[in-house]
Amino acid sequence: MTAFWVATIGTSVIAFALKYSGHSVPERWLSHPKIQRINLLIPIALLSALVAVQTFSEKSQLMIDQRIVGLYVAIVALVYKAPFPVVVISSAVSSAVVYRLLK
Repeated sequence: MTAFWVATIGTSVIAFALKYSGHSVPERWLSHPKIQRINLLIPIALLSALVAVQTFSEKSQLMIDQRIVGLYVAIVALVYKAPFPVVVISSAVSSAVVYRLLK
């Protein structure tokens, strides 16, 4: 068995164990107010980190390019409470225009 298969099987076992242990947690632990507040903030932190990594990096280098314009336009649209499709489309169009102007 190669190292690839050992890593694949090992990762699968760990993923199964984590999922199983998540279902085994008592309900009273999950209903604690502090845990509820933390659970509300986890998706925000993960999405913020994903946006930062996808906006400011390419492979393993820090990049500043047209994606920053798209992020800025999306933030402005969100501040003005634009609908989600408007936020996404305006961000994509502005990034594409700046990309086209720089090329």
